[in-house]
Amino acid sequence: MKKIWFSLCFLGLFMTLSAQQKVGTVIFERKINMYKLIQDEQMRAMMPEFRTSMHMLLFSDSVSVYKLIPEDESPDPFAGGGGGGRITMRFGGADGGDLYKNFTQSKSIQTSELGGKTFLITDSIRQQPWKLSTDTKQILGYNCHKATRKMTAPMMGRRITVSSGGGAPVVDTSAKNKPAPREMEIVAWFADDMISPVGPENYGQLPGVILELNIDNGATVYTAKEVKKTVDAKELKEPKKGKVVTQQEYMKLMQDLMSNQGGSGMRMRFDN
Repeated sequence: MKKIWFSLCFLGLFMTLSAQQKVGTVIFERKINMYKLIQDEQMRAMMPEFRTSMHMLLFSDSVSVYKLIPEDESPDPFAGGGGGGRITMRFGGADGGDLYKNFTQSKSIQTSELGGKTFLITDSIRQQPWKLSTDTKQILGYNCHKATRKMTAPMMGRRITVSSGGGAPVVDTSAKNKPAPREMEIVAWFADDMISPVGPENYGQLPGVILELNIDNGATVYTAKEVKKTVDAKELKEPKKGKVVTQQEYMKLMQDLMSNQGGSGMRMRFDN
């Protein structure tokens, strides 16, 4: 009898482990509410309320790559009329290139192009103080648990105004116009049976793959649209082509390039 009980327990454990997914590909839709990020009415008039893009997350139990899915011949929703200077809005993560993570080595590498050159922005993977919940829901057939965390909202930088004549944006650097820091909530839903600490952008460090992410009460929402149980191993290789720099070094290079261009463009970052 003991042998039968032991065999049944072993079979149940084997079936549970077999059902756990450790590799795969997730297609995400990212939807950014531009009106929540930007309060200036003149800038709002130059863009739609929502900015939507598609992204791909490829993962194993120790490595992930997050990248933008390009849209062929998609119109630029931020191109204002009147021949004015173009405002380039960069939101971090895969907008600038592939984001590679190696959880065993606790490092990340963001591929980015600047001034016609390729850079590999290296950083460490930091722990994220998630609070796990007993709440559950189904996403694409996967049972998911809820996790939340608080963090300081990214500083939106200086006050930006756009001249009525269609000229380049003017950046007000006075201290009085700096926004006050505030706290925001992040809500994640991670799959119980997808055993990898990965998620969109820089979010992750949970017991399963994040399939839905809501940042700051709908300011940015990531929603999984498709999950595949396979991944191309070639896509998970660490990037090697490019100059290795830190985040601080890259930001200085970007600032220097903007200064040399005489403020003809504007780049705003909303990193995690």
